[in-house]
Amino acid sequence: MTAAMEKAYAKLNLSLDVLGKRPDGFHDLRMVMQSAALCDDVHVTLTNGGFSAETDRDYIPCDDRNSALKAAKAFFAAAGIRDGGAAIRIKKRIPVCAGLGGGSSDAAAVLRALNRLTGAGLSARQLEAVAEGVGSDVPFCVSGGTALAQGRGERITPLPPLPACAVVICMPNFTASTPELFSRIGSRASRCRPDTDGMVKAIEAGDLAGAARRMYNVFEDVLGRRAADVRGMKNRLLDSGALGAVMSGTGSAVFGLFETESAAAKARDALAEGCREVFLTRIQGSVMG
Repeated sequence: MTAAMEKAYAKLNLSLDVLGKRPDGFHDLRMVMQSAALCDDVHVTLTNGGFSAETDRDYIPCDDRNSALKAAKAFFAAAGIRDGGAAIRIKKRIPVCAGLGGGSSDAAAVLRALNRLTGAGLSARQLEAVAEGVGSDVPFCVSGGTALAQGRGERITPLPPLPACAVVICMPNFTASTPELFSRIGSRASRCRPDTDGMVKAIEAGDLAGAARRMYNVFEDVLGRRAADVRGMKNRLLDSGALGAVMSGTGSAVFGLFETESAAAKARDALAEGCREVFLTRIQGSVMG
């Protein structure tokens, strides 16, 4: 086999806390992460030499800034494969610069595909170690599912699957700057914190409503003039029947969890006006055993 296709699933931050800045310049994070079925298609083909990437979005860089390309090169180095290369083709569905981990998930999909195609046989933990050098969200995206992520995002503790539910993801009419939000959050002496431990316990107990009640993202506190937009979108989701609603990552995507797909579909239709895009999807389990 010389070619394979992997689904690259979006990631959602059910909770996100920033604990502080580290000596290496990165931030220590503590977050509960969840995969969603909204996905990109990542096609990987082994080549005799060299690496290339292409997408169906002309504004996405396909040079060494591309996380999927970085992942391919990192995999070959980690697996000790000197000859050969990979051609990567990505069909995008996950919005970019949205806090949904599209680039990270594409990179993780490349790692999984190459692991199969080359017969390298790296374990999930070994793939996560390779992923750590590619990007902070990539280790989670290797297996996905439901997990507690700590450190930069590389310390992954798998959690029981979240009870089945539907997800409505709303894209507001603005984007957020990740570096700017991190700089703002570092200057705040005090802020509300998510009940991460309580959320983990709720997930372990299979309590969807309990987990949803604890959805919180500290970056919502430092959005400045955009905070009202996110708050309004969350309120619209909650008014439409969401068990909980929160911004994912550093935004700008906002999502809500719904007990049924029918309730989520009504919410999607109600939120279509005033949003750049609205997606109806569901939670996704782990892609690796």
